[in-house]
Amino acid sequence: MTRKILIVDDDQKTRTLLKAYLEKNQYEVRLAHNGESFLAEFQRYVDELSMVILDVMLPDTDGFALCKIVRQRSNIPIIMLTASSDETDRVVGLELGADDYIGKPYSPRELLARIKAIHRRMGTESNGPPRYYRFNGFTLDALERTVVNAESEIVPLTGLDFQLLKYFVEHPGDILDRGILCEETRGRDSGPLDRSLDVQISRLRLRLNDDAKQPFIIKTVRGAGYVFSVDVSVSNA
Repeated sequence: MTRKILIVDDDQKTRTLLKAYLEKNQYEVRLAHNGESFLAEFQRYVDELSMVILDVMLPDTDGFALCKIVRQRSNIPIIMLTASSDETDRVVGLELGADDYIGKPYSPRELLARIKAIHRRMGTESNGPPRYYRFNGFTLDALERTVVNAESEIVPLTGLDFQLLKYFVEHPGDILDRGILCEETRGRDSGPLDRSLDVQISRLRLRLNDDAKQPFIIKTVRGAGYVFSVDVSVSNA
C-alpha cells in the first residue's frame, strides 16, 4: 500500500510539525498552504496518494470545497481538520464524502492513529482479512502459511519466523518495539538480556535476502525497535 499523504493547512508551524512527525513514522508527506497549491499537488499525485488531510479554514477557499472536488475525482480517504466546535462542520464534511474529522487542537499522535485506522479499514473492507501480502518480489499466503519469492520458490521459514513476518507485513511502516513483537510471536514480553528476537530478525533477513549490515526490508530503529520499510500490497486473489 502506498503511504503518500497530501496535507493542506495555512499554518506553517502546523504543516512543518505534521510533516516531521508523519515522516518519522514512515509516511511520505506532500504539503500545500492554500487551495490553489493543494489542487496543483493533488492533480500531480492523485494516483499515488493514500490519503488527503484538509484544513477547513483556508485563505482562498475552504476544506469543504476541496473535499467536494477530491471526491469527484477519487475515492481516496479524506480527513478534515477544523477549529470550529460547531457540529455542523462535521456533518457537512461527512456528507461531502470525508472519512473522518478531527477538531483542533489535536495532537499529531491522534492524527496518526486516525490515519492508521482508516488504512486498516481499507485493507480489510473486502470479505475478511486479505490472504496475500506482496512485497519486494515476495508473496506471503496467510491461508497456506507459505512465502514464495519472485521465482515462485518457497522460502523455508519456521512457524515463529512466519508469524513474525506476517505481523510485519500487516503493519508496514510502523515502528514496532521489541515487546510488541515478542508478545505477538511468543505470547510474552522479552527481558533485557533476551536476544532471541534479534536472532530471529537476523534469520528472517537472511531468508529475504536482506543485507544484514544495511537492511532494506526490515530496518532497525535505534532505541525504538524495528520497521518493515517496503510497500506491501494486499489482495484475496
